[in-house]
Amino acid sequence: MIEHRLIEKMIEIIRRKVSETRKTNKIDPAFIDAAVDFIKVYADKTHHGKEEDILFRDLSKKAMSDKDKQGMDELVNEHKMGRKTVAELVDAKEKYVRGENTLGVIADRLEALVKFYPKHIEKEDKVFFPDTERYFSEKELDAMLKEFAEFDARMIHQKYKSVVENFSK
Repeated sequence: MIEHRLIEKMIEIIRRKVSETRKTNKIDPAFIDAAVDFIKVYADKTHHGKEEDILFRDLSKKAMSDKDKQGMDELVNEHKMGRKTVAELVDAKEKYVRGENTLGVIADRLEALVKFYPKHIEKEDKVFFPDTERYFSEKELDAMLKEFAEFDARMIHQKYKSVVENFSK
């Protein structure tokens, strides 16, 4: 859940950029590149990667309730929807750089991410994570945290923390 706090900060930056874009009818393609990089690497590969590759893997071995199985399936589908939205954003940005008028699509896709992440994070923080933690013993949870740390060691958290800090200034 600590990662959610950094994602929320970046989403707020994106929200402000969408508002500015709608007022000025301009956007810096470099901002889109940085936002896409953050979402693809930090939010998706790092954060969702741990969920899908470790937590959901281990949960799928448990005798979960139908409600919890459905919750996990919803989260996986939301992750896929987020990836699709980012792909559409990248496509619109590439067209914008080539001179096509895709600013509305860019703003809409960014806005979709701004609407998506807070609800997704709330579902994980307040419902799914607390509800499913009970399936694991303390020893299993400790092992999972160790595996999360090993997963994180392969990622570059500091880079994305710096990206958010730079855009926050």
